[in-house]
Amino acid sequence: MVLGCLLGFCGGLLGCFRNWHMTDRELKRHFANQPQKPTYHTIENDSLRLFVATLGSDTLPPLLLIHGAPGGWYGYLGMFDDTLLPIRYQLISVDRLGYNHSKHKRQRYVTSIEIHARAATMALIFNKSKQKGVLLGRSYGAPIAAKIATLNPGRFEKLIMLASAIDPEQEKFWWFSKPAKWWPIRALLPRSINAATFEKFAHMAELRKLEHDWPRLQLPTIFVHGGKDGIVKPANIDYARRKMTHNHDTKFILLPQAGHLLSSTHSDLVHRLIMNSPTDKLRGAKP
Repeated sequence: MVLGCLLGFCGGLLGCFRNWHMTDRELKRHFANQPQKPTYHTIENDSLRLFVATLGSDTLPPLLLIHGAPGGWYGYLGMFDDTLLPIRYQLISVDRLGYNHSKHKRQRYVTSIEIHARAATMALIFNKSKQKGVLLGRSYGAPIAAKIATLNPGRFEKLIMLASAIDPEQEKFWWFSKPAKWWPIRALLPRSINAATFEKFAHMAELRKLEHDWPRLQLPTIFVHGGKDGIVKPANIDYARRKMTHNHDTKFILLPQAGHLLSSTHSDLVHRLIMNSPTDKLRGAKP
């Protein structure tokens, strides 16, 4: 009876996980007939292994992409299929530590925003342009992107935050959040789901550590959120407004009918935000 319940619970979680996961075989099939294919890299040292996918010339400005939880570099597959972005930028998308092909060798589950940020920054070694790039993070990857920006002042021309989970008081827990942390269930689940679970339970404390960093965020920054986001509450954009009063180059875009997956459902908007100059006026921006 107990075993059946555990298997049923894990089966339900795995069903949800499939919506956020792609196998290497599926990715190979996806790119089989594509004119442009990514190049894969692995950074490995005594403490970590970081998997990185790139597309476009390394002499172009970098577009560094940080995924949420769970997920992988392929969360930005639509951008890798875009015919214009790789002409303007070198796309650099990482598997965050604990997800897909990346891991921290000394910590099974990495919950530190700073450790994630420092690891993801290493992917910039594959860019030789010495030009300012664009930094984009979504959901749980957005605060990591913000930390990357503060750790690398002057490295990026703008920061784009999609459906950003940044307010420690708005962290949302699900009915399955606590059970997913129990060791009998963890033993039956993929590492990426377990990584996302541990990250969630540490997120409030990690976001409070990040609070002193917001005044240091001086580059042009764009927050985009969906009014019907059921995963990361829209109130997070109000938190951003309170924290970014010092930065007059900050823009806020609230999409009343949008949900959480903005890079998919509003790919045209995201494309324009990436391609436009930081000083361009944005339609739909709300003060």
